[in-house]
Amino acid sequence: MKLYPVNAGNFKLDGGAMFGVVPKSIWQKKYPADENNMCNWALRCLVIEDGDRKILIDNGMGTKQNEKFFGYYYLNGNDTLEKSLAKHNITFDDITDVVLTHLHFDHCGGSVQYNENNELVPAFKNAKFWVSKQQWLWATEPNNREKASFLKENILPIKDKIEFIDKDTNIYPNLSVKLFNGHTDGQIIPFIKYKNRTIVYMGDLLPSTAHIPLPWVMAYDTRPLITLEDKKTFFKEAVDNNYVLFFEHDIYNECCTLKNTEKGVKLDKTFNLNEIL
Repeated sequence: MKLYPVNAGNFKLDGGAMFGVVPKSIWQKKYPADENNMCNWALRCLVIEDGDRKILIDNGMGTKQNEKFFGYYYLNGNDTLEKSLAKHNITFDDITDVVLTHLHFDHCGGSVQYNENNELVPAFKNAKFWVSKQQWLWATEPNNREKASFLKENILPIKDKIEFIDKDTNIYPNLSVKLFNGHTDGQIIPFIKYKNRTIVYMGDLLPSTAHIPLPWVMAYDTRPLITLEDKKTFFKEAVDNNYVLFFEHDIYNECCTLKNTEKGVKLDKTFNLNEIL
């Protein structure tokens, strides 16, 4: 098995939205904002190469939206998903599986692209897409709070290629997933067994190391109290099992471990994934 972090660019979101009830005077010390109160975030995906399988976890915002759309989110940086995959001699057609943590546009926008006839088609034509059944129902009949994050052009073209998940399960021998419902209904969090370690792709369960304190919950989360309980449960499991946490959105830190202290669970070490592979 081989693991490849792949960057699909960076984007900006309002710091207040990303840190919820935490005052800016506190959170900006850990995750600085620009003059417009915007914080820069990564779109960091992960490829698992295991035998004949090349499994991609999430795929960023994609490139098919118009200039106005990208103007809201300040897509920046030199990385694209295509260029990042090419560094590992991987093309879109090589991908056999796409695991989507959830269907917000910054996690699944790269699933769909325009073809030569200006039709929206799956970008990974040889892949099956793993999505939770709960999230699919949530996304195709969206609530008003999340409606702007669920874009039908990201979702409907992959409908016939989806493998639905409705509970914690093993997808492949070294890849399992668990469902969490605080951020959005049916978010999938992948757990990867690699040698003697477990690497957890954090999605939006924990967007960054700055979100480790329990009350630091995004305003985007539909059920923040459930997020808080999910974090408490996951943190205990992560410390007990020395999990490696792999961050999708933390632009400063790719991975970390956690530790118990007298004041609760805290950040232990930060590092890049290739340092432990």
